[in-house]
Amino acid sequence: MNISQEKTGKLNALISINLNPEDYQPRVDKAIKEQAKKAKIPGFRPGMVPPAHIKRMYGKSILVDEINNILSDSLNNYLEEQKLEVLGQPLPKMDDQAQYNWDFNDQFAFTYEVGLAPEFDVNFSTEDKLDQYVIKVDDETLASRIKNLRRSYGKMTNPDVSADGDVLYSELEQLSPDGSVFEEGIKQTSSVRLDQVQDEAIKASLIGLKKGDTVEFDIQKAFNNDAARVAGLLKIEEDAAADLKSNFRLTVKNVNRLEESDLDQAFFDKIFGEESGVTTEEEFRTRIIGELETMMQQDSDRKLQNDLYEYSLEKIKFELPDEFLKRWLKATNEKLTDEELAGGYDDFAKNLKWTLITNKVMTNQDLKVEYKDVFEQAKRQLDAQFRMYSPQPLPEEQLGQYTVQFLQNKENANRIFEEVKALKVLDYLKGVITLNPKEITYKEFEQLTA
Repeated sequence: MNISQEKTGKLNALISINLNPEDYQPRVDKAIKEQAKKAKIPGFRPGMVPPAHIKRMYGKSILVDEINNILSDSLNNYLEEQKLEVLGQPLPKMDDQAQYNWDFNDQFAFTYEVGLAPEFDVNFSTEDKLDQYVIKVDDETLASRIKNLRRSYGKMTNPDVSADGDVLYSELEQLSPDGSVFEEGIKQTSSVRLDQVQDEAIKASLIGLKKGDTVEFDIQKAFNNDAARVAGLLKIEEDAAADLKSNFRLTVKNVNRLEESDLDQAFFDKIFGEESGVTTEEEFRTRIIGELETMMQQDSDRKLQNDLYEYSLEKIKFELPDEFLKRWLKATNEKLTDEELAGGYDDFAKNLKWTLITNKVMTNQDLKVEYKDVFEQAKRQLDAQFRMYSPQPLPEEQLGQYTVQFLQNKENANRIFEEVKALKVLDYLKGVITLNPKEITYKEFEQLTA
């Protein structure tokens, strides 16, 4: 057997493997004998089928399988011995393929294209600087959070006259250009939330209405041409809603208002539980501020992680074997269209570069991912998912059992492993580069991340 490498570019190479009969005959003969022992063929006792008979019947398919096994093993061993870091997987070179008889005497020659990982240095230091946002709980954000909680635990009433924030349970009728009701047009009963109306003039026309009052308005203008919202109100397809040009007549059937809950003990108990110890409005506000600060800290951490990701990609420049990788993506994803490849390749390349950077940092800094790290990360994620459906946390033992089951899935385990690896690299970067604390209001932060 002869294996050789030919560089065809800075990040591309061809690996050729030449096989002589003596390279594959022993493995083929062994495979034929093993098949003879297992074969069940009429006219022969089990385990007594002559190998020559197996060779006549299945010899070529066994030869093909063994050649493929030899090629796979030889190629992997060669890459490991030569310490070649390849991207994707080697691709058989299809040009000018030789024709073989597969008669157990052929000399085989196979060539593979490989994309090589680039060489680069990772050199972060205190000279690298990033802003780290410290989000403050401003009065507007606190008031909005408290109002939403009070409305969530409030009660529904039906006032005589509509006000901002109310919901108008109404009949909507499509109008003709002359202002009359379009007899064959859309007619639907829906709940119109005034806080969703974007046009201030139209919203003003819907305030102060009583049951039975009517208003004619431009529904597209009212919702700023939001086809999805218009479609939901009129119960039509979104495409049809986008093309809709008519005005509509709104007839109020009822005014619904969600009254805010009182800031009393019953409300505190609903929010925090009877054992929380929250008994005063001041304690309630302090507790809400704490929850908002925790949430904002998480938002700030996510922002910093994303900024570190972008900064790393901008700082550490290197090329990829793009054309090879595109061919590899097409070869391993049969349903991938050229349009999808063109539209998604930049994101793929960006994530691949980040993976190469994280691997380099892990190696240089001797960072390790232990099973306990993967387990704890998976457990945190599962705990957060369960809390979305129930405020009561799962018992620790039960959560641990779910985590073990979750990680038995190889795809889940690999995904969590990569997440933990990235988090370790990000934590390392936080400790190396200079982070400049920068106070910002939550509203300013939202505008920054919009």
